[in-house]
This record gives sequence, structure tokens and C-alpha cells, in this order.
Amino acid sequence: MELRRDARRAVKLVQNVLRSRRAQRQLVEKLAVQGPLEPHRFRVGVYFADGKVNLYQLRQWYRPLARLAERHPVLMLSRASGAALALLDEAPVPVAYVRRVADLEHVIHEQDLHVIFYVNQNAKNFQMMRYGRRWHVFINHGESDKMYMTTNQFKAYDYAFIAGDAARARLEKVLWDYDFDKRAIPIGRPQADHYLDGSALPYPDDGREVVLYAPTWEGDRGAAAYGSIASHGVDLVRAFIASGRHRVIYRPHPRSGVVDHEYGAANQEIKRMLEQANAADPSAHHVVDEGKDLGWQLAAADVAIVDISAMVYDRLAAGKPLLVTRPANPDAQIDTGGYLSACEWLDRADGAAMLARVDEVAHDALALERLGYWVERYFGDTTPGVTTRRFHDAVDHLMVEWQRFAALHATDPEVDDHDAEGEAAEQSDEIEVD
Repeated sequence: MELRRDARRAVKLVQNVLRSRRAQRQLVEKLAVQGPLEPHRFRVGVYFADGKVNLYQLRQWYRPLARLAERHPVLMLSRASGAALALLDEAPVPVAYVRRVADLEHVIHEQDLHVIFYVNQNAKNFQMMRYGRRWHVFINHGESDKMYMTTNQFKAYDYAFIAGDAARARLEKVLWDYDFDKRAIPIGRPQADHYLDGSALPYPDDGREVVLYAPTWEGDRGAAAYGSIASHGVDLVRAFIASGRHRVIYRPHPRSGVVDHEYGAANQEIKRMLEQANAADPSAHHVVDEGKDLGWQLAAADVAIVDISAMVYDRLAAGKPLLVTRPANPDAQIDTGGYLSACEWLDRADGAAMLARVDEVAHDALALERLGYWVERYFGDTTPGVTTRRFHDAVDHLMVEWQRFAALHATDPEVDDHDAEGEAAEQSDEIEVD
């Protein structure tokens, strides 16, 4: 048994080495195409130490960052080869590959980065945060009421851009002696201003009611078993198809079925039903959406049905009718504070009953009034363009503060901020696994 396990480890190690070397060769080619970075051009850095598996955290910021770059040039700093390769293909702003601490320091010394953004809490963030004389700002990768959103790690950053009043109230419960008025800057949800970008929708405007069904995966434990595909999804989608007056946009989580085979089978059954429905009625134009882009679905749908996940709050920012599936697993933990204390629940039932509940919420004036309260509480004013302006104003404020402090410390001596310990640690772990 030990020999077999050691053999598997050896094979995996060789595979990692080969994959890393291939990625390095590809990176050299792509970086050559991008060309050298203009020195002293960039003022905003976006630091991403994760691999490509977590690029979804950064992708949702692409459009807001592209708009910000029109005011303050933005540079993405990627520590992992796989993520860097993907970013060089798809990011709307230039990318620097900074695998080693030495690479990171080269970019820091060559550019005038006044503000550094972080979208997650990767431990390697601290290798960037050691460099002073710039603002380190946590911008997160979504809004939700998960415990992740109340971590004491917020204190490690100079500032945090938060969504609104709900985020501040959530943090005030756990962060002691934290200057919220100064360090927690509410900006709303800039991504919502880019949900629709003018591109054509993948279906005609023919009067059908468009329903976004965006469930999460089954989870790896009972407490996180929020997925509804097997409990609600099949009967729900079947009822929508049978109604003849609905169009379904089905956007399953990419990990659906990785733990539970039956959950994966239910996911495939929904896809099969929608494909058959389109074949039987070409005017239906149901959509199975497994693409990278998320935004148009949230804004275009007349009503959305989502599981407990970040999708709740992504849709909430759109300010349109929303139902949340109630988990069928009794062990699933539900936060009874915040929006989930008053959301419109969709309980598991037969297809006709669930369809009736969706119709009720989609056209209920009181439900829309309740929704409006929670949209305001989580995101503030969601009038198109307002949250983008708040984002830009927040960055402008930090730029002014940087200039003020730079003037105060203009005569200070230079500081040797070379990270010798970080370089030594890297030399002991040369294989990059992305």
C-alpha cells in the first residue's frame, strides 16, 4: 500500500513539473506578445496569488477595472503561471507575471503603484502587503452573509471597499476597535453597472417570461448542502417547459455532481430536457449557460431562482424579483440574519406548486417593495452609473491621501524593503502547482 501511494505521488510530482515547464514556455511567448510594461505608468495594482481555478474571483472585476483604468492605469499582478496565462488571454488590462518575490519587487520598483487591490485572503497576500508607502485595499469577490465576510483579516488592510450598510453592520459585530468611518468605504456593487453591456441576448424579445435558474453544487458536507438541482430543479424546470410561457436560462455550478452522482445525474437531466424542449419548439430558446461571463443573465431575467450562495446577492444588486430555494437537507445551516431572514423562499414541492410560487413572487407588488428595502440596505443607490461613480470616488480619495502622505514624508530616508526571507522560502519550493 505504501509503495503504491509513493508511486502515485511520484507520478503526480513529475506531472506537476512537466505542466509547470510547459506553462513557463507559453508564458514567455505570451509576455513577448504583450511587450514590456511602460515604466512608471501604473497607479493601481490588482494582486492575485491564486491559480486559475479561482479566477472567477477576479473575472467579476474585469469590467469595473477596465473602466477605472481610463482614470488610473491598472496592472494585474499574477503569482501563478496558469492564472497568468489565462489573464494574458482575457484580462482587459495589462498583466505582470510575478512568480518570485524578486519578480514582484522588480515591478514594485519599476512602477508607481499607489493602491493595491486584493480580491481574496490568500496567505501570499502578505508577501505583497509587506511593502509600505502605498494603500493595500481589500475589495473582495462578492457580497454575502457568509462567515468569510466577517473575518478579522479585514484589519490587515489599510482600507476595505464594502458594498453598503449591511456589510458594515455585519463587520461591526466582530471587528473590535476598527475605524469604520475611515477604513470601510461603501461603494455598492460596481459590477451591476456592467451586467448588460449592449451585446445581443441569446434569445428574442417575444413576450416570454425569462427565468434564471442558477443553482449551486451539492456541497461537501451537510451544513453546506445548499444545492437544489436534485430536490427542486428537475420538477421545476419540467413545469417551466410545460407552461409554454416561460424561457429558462439554466446556469448550474461547474462543480455540480463532483460529490454526489445522483446530483450530477439530475443536472444532466435538466440539460437534456431543455435541449429536447428546444428541438420540439424552436421558438422556446431555452438556454443552458455554462460560460465564463456572468452579468447579462442577472439583469435580463424577469425572475431569478438561486440557491444560498453569492448568486443571491449578485441578483439582489439587479433589484429584480428573486426567490431562494430552501435547502432540502435539514443539516444545511442558514444565516437567519440579513436578507435570508426575509427573502422569498421556494420550498420543495411538486412542479405545479413551485411554478405557482414563482408566478406569485414575480408579480407581487408587496414582494417587490420588500425587495427594494433589502437592495438599498445591501448596495445603496443602484441607479445605473451611481455605484461606478462611488468606486471611482473612493479610488480618487485614496490617490489624494497618497499624495498628502507622500508630501509629509518627502524628506524621509529610503527604506530597504527587500524580502530576503521570502526569496529564501521560494528557493526551497521551486515547483509551482497551479
